[in-house]
Amino acid sequence: MARVRVRGVYSTAITKLLLDQDFDIVQPSVTIKERFGLEESNESPDLDVFDRRDHQGVEALGMAEPIDSFASVLKSRLDDVIVRKWAVTADGIYKGIVKSTDPVTGSVLVDIGPTTGRIDERELSKPDLKQVVVQVDRRRMGAKEPLLTTEIKIPGKYAILMPGRVVRVSRKIRDMQTRSRLIQLGEELAPRNWGILWRTASADQPPETLKNEITELAKSGEAVMGKAEEVDAPSTLWEGSHFMDLEFPALSKRKLDEVRGSIVPTLEDHHYYKACGERVSLALDMAEKLLKKGYPNEEVQRLFKQTVEAEYPTVGSFIAMEHVKLDGKVFHLGKALVEAFDEDKSLIQFTRVFEREGTYNGLKTRKEPGDRAVTEAKLGEWHLETQYFSRDGRNKGMYINFNTPIELYPYWIRYVDLEVDVVVWPDGKKEVLDEDKLKKAAEEGLVTEKLVKTVENKLQELLEKL
Repeated sequence: MARVRVRGVYSTAITKLLLDQDFDIVQPSVTIKERFGLEESNESPDLDVFDRRDHQGVEALGMAEPIDSFASVLKSRLDDVIVRKWAVTADGIYKGIVKSTDPVTGSVLVDIGPTTGRIDERELSKPDLKQVVVQVDRRRMGAKEPLLTTEIKIPGKYAILMPGRVVRVSRKIRDMQTRSRLIQLGEELAPRNWGILWRTASADQPPETLKNEITELAKSGEAVMGKAEEVDAPSTLWEGSHFMDLEFPALSKRKLDEVRGSIVPTLEDHHYYKACGERVSLALDMAEKLLKKGYPNEEVQRLFKQTVEAEYPTVGSFIAMEHVKLDGKVFHLGKALVEAFDEDKSLIQFTRVFEREGTYNGLKTRKEPGDRAVTEAKLGEWHLETQYFSRDGRNKGMYINFNTPIELYPYWIRYVDLEVDVVVWPDGKKEVLDEDKLKKAAEEGLVTEKLVKTVENKLQELLEKL
């Protein structure tokens, strides 16, 4: 089975899910080794799983089959998980067509087949190049327009061939004797026109194994350049590591809480609080230390909520709105004033005032300066309702957005837009929009079929009420 390295706030839950499916966990952290009784393993992973910066999910990087298997495991357990696969591969090598120069950024657009990427124009040897061999840089993984480079590298399990006759050793290898041995070996093995970067997994490998890999990597490099001479652009010359962004909305976080709770004492909504920011996250760590010491769960939960209560919005405060699209784009819909907050019913009402002209999508009604949008959201609900009014209070219609269950954070409200909408005009006429977009997203593997079915049921319930 595939070898996986897991890091971050979701590591305990994800490790449990993977072990249940017979994945091998390699290079485990000290905490994961203790929690699962794992042996030390320095083997190179086929798949890396690590936190997103916003802690709203994880990212995965690795070989095609493990990536697909990992996605299948999560889809089978998490009803509202969003799976975004990158069109290209990290370190993938392509023969591309030079399209145009962006004078603002000093970059050149290159069509590499699956998408168009950007390369610094200073990297191109001639200003009038029509075709170029490029590699996808890892610095903008997941970007619609990936960063490209002409500095070609050939990554392997234990080493990476790179331009120039230089030998380097992973900084994670700290033993000086091992570093010295690898540098000497690299100087002996480096092919013509290539340098070597020894990866962490090379530390405990015999010289013959490392020599064989360098030989194979050199052959791969020659094959890539040979293929580049033969094929037409745009073409894929060498497949790199597949990248995937996974979003964990509210239901996914709760399910992962349950999985984590089967291994270690876990406070309710653990992963949600980990995404709330540093202060809430630190308070959570302190609370869970009390759980480990045997304090009653209900008492710890109560004390924790009292501790973080001041971090959350109240009536009269402003919150931001994070409207996340299925493709990962985040639209900030502006600051909203909290007008009412019924904590017992989890109902929050907030108002935005518009300063610019435009059009209300779906309603096809003119937006004017001074218009107000009054939104009512129930935390955990699958839709939110926004009523639009003119400056003088005239009703301009209502827009109902279907989304993953709404989450309230200390300074913002967040959900993933599920495309389906209902518009209601002042005369009572209503219309359902974009049902086909969510179904298409399921066909493309972005969302689960179960999520589509849930939204269809929620939509029917809402229409019956309207």
